[in-house]
Amino acid sequence: MDPNEHNGKEAPEALPPPPPVPPNVTPQKAEIEPVKKVVRVPMARRGLGTRGNKVPILTNHFKVNVNKVDGHFFHYSVALFYEDGRPVDGKGVGRKVLDRVHETYDTELAGKEFAYDGEKSLFTVGPLPRNKLEFTVVLEDVTSSRNNGNASPGGHGSPNESDRKRLRRPYQSKTFKVEISFAAKIPMQAIANALRGQESENSQEAFRVLDIILRQHAAKQGCLLVRQSFFHNDPRNFADVGGGVLGCRGFHSSFRTTQSGLSLNIDVSTTMIIQPGPVADFLVANQNVKDPFSLDWAKAKRTLKNLRVKTSPTNQEYKITGLSEKPCREQTFTLKQKIKDEDGEVQTTEVTVYDYFVNHRNINLRFSADLPCINVGKPKRPTYFPIELCSLVSLQRYTKALSSFQRASLVEKSRQKPQERMSVLSNALKINNYDAEPMLRSCGISISSNFTQVEGRVLPTPKLKVGNGEDLFARNGRWNFNNKKVVDASKIERWAVVNFSCRCDVRNLVRDLMKVGEMKGVAIEPPFDVFEENPQFRRAPPLVRVEKMFEDIQSKLPGPPKFLLCLLPERKNSDIYGPWKRKNLSDFGVVTQCLSPTRVNDQYLTNLLLKINAKLGGLNSVLAGELSPSLPVISKVPTLILGMDVSHGSPGQSDIPSIAAVVSSRQWPSISRYRACVRTQSPKVEMIDNLYKRVSDAEDDGIIRELLVDFYTSSGKRKPDQIIIFRDGVSESQFNQVLNIELNQIIEACKFLDEKWSPKFVVIVAQKNHHTKFFQPNAPENVQPGTIIDNKVCHPKNNDFYLCAHAGMIGTTRPTHYHVLVDEVGYSADDLQELVHSLSYVYQRSTTAISVVAPICYAHLAATQLGQWMKFEDASETSSSHNGIAPGGAPAVTPMPKLKENVRNSMFFC
Repeated sequence: MDPNEHNGKEAPEALPPPPPVPPNVTPQKAEIEPVKKVVRVPMARRGLGTRGNKVPILTNHFKVNVNKVDGHFFHYSVALFYEDGRPVDGKGVGRKVLDRVHETYDTELAGKEFAYDGEKSLFTVGPLPRNKLEFTVVLEDVTSSRNNGNASPGGHGSPNESDRKRLRRPYQSKTFKVEISFAAKIPMQAIANALRGQESENSQEAFRVLDIILRQHAAKQGCLLVRQSFFHNDPRNFADVGGGVLGCRGFHSSFRTTQSGLSLNIDVSTTMIIQPGPVADFLVANQNVKDPFSLDWAKAKRTLKNLRVKTSPTNQEYKITGLSEKPCREQTFTLKQKIKDEDGEVQTTEVTVYDYFVNHRNINLRFSADLPCINVGKPKRPTYFPIELCSLVSLQRYTKALSSFQRASLVEKSRQKPQERMSVLSNALKINNYDAEPMLRSCGISISSNFTQVEGRVLPTPKLKVGNGEDLFARNGRWNFNNKKVVDASKIERWAVVNFSCRCDVRNLVRDLMKVGEMKGVAIEPPFDVFEENPQFRRAPPLVRVEKMFEDIQSKLPGPPKFLLCLLPERKNSDIYGPWKRKNLSDFGVVTQCLSPTRVNDQYLTNLLLKINAKLGGLNSVLAGELSPSLPVISKVPTLILGMDVSHGSPGQSDIPSIAAVVSSRQWPSISRYRACVRTQSPKVEMIDNLYKRVSDAEDDGIIRELLVDFYTSSGKRKPDQIIIFRDGVSESQFNQVLNIELNQIIEACKFLDEKWSPKFVVIVAQKNHHTKFFQPNAPENVQPGTIIDNKVCHPKNNDFYLCAHAGMIGTTRPTHYHVLVDEVGYSADDLQELVHSLSYVYQRSTTAISVVAPICYAHLAATQLGQWMKFEDASETSSSHNGIAPGGAPAVTPMPKLKENVRNSMFFC
């Protein structure tokens, strides 16, 4: 008998005595060790789908051949020092220094090429002659590097010229010491292993080296590098989007492992840059004023800080540190004279910056005299230039959030039809000329210039049903409700219209809406009243306007309304929207629909009615497979479908809480009805942290419990046997967290409800922000809706596929990349793909197939809408809530206001 089967208590005599404990070892108790949890990893592909019409598809993956598998990449760490031994902290100078090392010390480096990441890592193919190398290099002029924060302005006759002769500042030193020391070696074999589906730490590193080679290649051509994208300084790629900001078009490129080997994925990419050229022109555009004399200089100072400028006439480059306190004609500095006095001391005089440039340097200044100067010096030693002598350097990123106008303009200007995109990409390959890259050659890598061809399949369109049992046929991913009635009509009664100062004929609008309702089978009673906003509150803050309107409603209505139609004054982003929704849903439990009546026609009213019907508990159309339950797997056993998403504040708002939304299906066997649960969490945290939240032995205040209880009560007292989870917005590096953190919490929530119940799980991640695109060979249109690809460019081992469920009307279709991480149900590839396709057809807000499954879209909508609630919350409470400190020292996150019971289960987000 194996002694290990005993726990040592039953039969101590069967075990040999334990060995003596060595004196330097503290014995450990065995019982403390908890049972190791199973660590889940993404599942492997079980097979390929076969349904649908086969079609040839081209994709923007370019085949990479790797001829060398026996060598090693050597990783070295790089340290840079000034000649006085201080480490170099500024970025940007590294590449120049190492280029110089490469030129000067070619023999000491045994003629090797290297790939340098611009910071602390350098890679070679095969080893350098020694494990530690030290070099000294001299650079003629460091100041013109891409970002050199600390150069004091030089040039003849500038205010500091004579200082520089006398006081050679250490950072002006142009001598650098470079230490290169061995860090690790990475077998190239790891690339071949990854292509067989055996990913490892080594293969990740090996691909990182290949990506760094491409980045270095782009840097040598003077590109701006942003993660894995690069942007050339070519004005033909710039598009003005307003506010002194340009969209700059460039390319994304990354190596991907696929079923058919290694491929280089190249796509068009856009980043935002500051409009290059005269600083004054930029500021006028940025603040949208008529001339430099109308600028808000406090704002200008914040905007300009750390931007790089070239000054005329010397063409030196500096970083802006601030602005002068006084205007140019009053701002003085100490000028050292050429003549000495009797004691041989250098004479100094106080001059104004204006006087100095105009009289000492004979430079004509047209408009700078009364404007602040640009300071490029240190706080204690300012160096001033008149604003008109400063020009912003090209390719400086603009990282603040765009306004809605800028965003719309950017979208419009960066659209490309499929054909145009293909030719731009083919051209990029020619321009990049990767065959000439010595580093790639030494790895034995060659890149094909042809788009990879794959076999796609166009899935059959799911059948839809509308009212009176009629079939609805979608063509090309679209359908319409002409002469059709909704499948399940809600009744619009006990309702009123609220008009926030909108100039429109409300009576006509109501009459037309009732007429459309009659045609669609939705009974609309006449509204109780139209509440016009009192003109004296039109200029009041949004919160006040909403409060006053509610006081008016409450004083006049006999009881709480069931529904309010709200007319907003502006098309997009009305600041009344957030407070209005919050007041209705959180304080009063009233369903509400907003509109801004600019172009109201029958189509507009039909769409409006579809949203109202869904919000009030109706359904517009459903899958035929829901009515006569025939959906694969789902219709047979109670199945809960979840959509999960987290939305974060835009880049400029680092302190606003992130918002997690989980929507869940209800009333099984329906997969068209959903409710949402939304919570705030710490800013920028991607994992949802309130799925399971045990407050006491009997109480779980988490998201999942709430959803499970609703499913149980709405589905005839049935617990789900299967839970299908759609998760949005996580990258491949976070898959393991979804599987081992989020899924564990969901399982705990289930166990907490009922220890004996263990449903089966399916976890599917949907990704939209990737760079794989599909094209039809020899056809100008986008790929057809329902096009699915699960071969060639998919993962070598994992269970993933791409689906374009929607009709791409403008630009190039972006397919959704689905990764099936877990499938305990045991779906066939076809059934699972059909389920995902079907869920793209149950979105109640539109009469089209959508690009990602409905539960994810709904989670997105719910998070965005409640984000609008929170936005004004911060403003109203003067963000005092941020100062509270939660346990653990992080700022306390403002909790999300709760929805009222009577709207909690509604599709309020529709």
